[in-house]
Amino acid sequence: MKKPTGGSGPRALKTRIKKKSGLKNSSRRWLERHMNDPYVHRSKAEGFRSRAAFKLIEIDDRYKILRPGTKVIDLGAAPGGWSQVAASRIGSTNDAPSVVAIDYLDMDAIPGVAFLKMDFLEPDAPDRLMAMLGGAPDVVLSDMAAPTTGHRRTDHIRTMHLCEVAADFAVSVLKPGGHFLAKTFQGGAEDVVLDMLKKNFASVHHVKPPASRAESVELYLFAKGFKGRVQTPPAPPEA
Repeated sequence: MKKPTGGSGPRALKTRIKKKSGLKNSSRRWLERHMNDPYVHRSKAEGFRSRAAFKLIEIDDRYKILRPGTKVIDLGAAPGGWSQVAASRIGSTNDAPSVVAIDYLDMDAIPGVAFLKMDFLEPDAPDRLMAMLGGAPDVVLSDMAAPTTGHRRTDHIRTMHLCEVAADFAVSVLKPGGHFLAKTFQGGAEDVVLDMLKKNFASVHHVKPPASRAESVELYLFAKGFKGRVQTPPAPPEA
């Protein structure tokens, strides 16, 4: 028998879950895929909270979103993979955190990240995020996805709603020239979000980083170069 060459090597032995494990076939296949995923092995080896960290790394390597001194808001942050990457790349510190993360799930502390445990859909969540950051963000990140129901169309609509809410938030708070990156799904119901982003940003891109599984319908919307909010002229004085 050949010796394994490492967890992520092309000749690595694959882990298989026995059919007698009591798991449904779909659950067994998912677990096998997860256990044999090279990004899962890399995330553990490199100390990242999740394999999702590599999605942001690959996108940032391409588009240079995260620069030293950047202020970042991370929506739907738990377990913290994106926040880890952002804090490291922009040089955020505990003394003056320039990454603020929010999730209704618990998230262990990350150096350089201020965390708000709260549902982003609650009415006062945006104001609390802005108060914690202490100024307008340069980047708004959103890896939010609704809990899956098993019905693809329903899951798509619910996650697209989160993407739309995140986009509205980004447009309301970003600095001019800022960027917005959010998870979306392939297949319709995107037009409203796309139209809004195209009106407010210099360019909009669909991105599928290598770390996003090929069979997954997830995509990322990257809106680059926020044009700034249109200032409403003051009302003329009454005669």
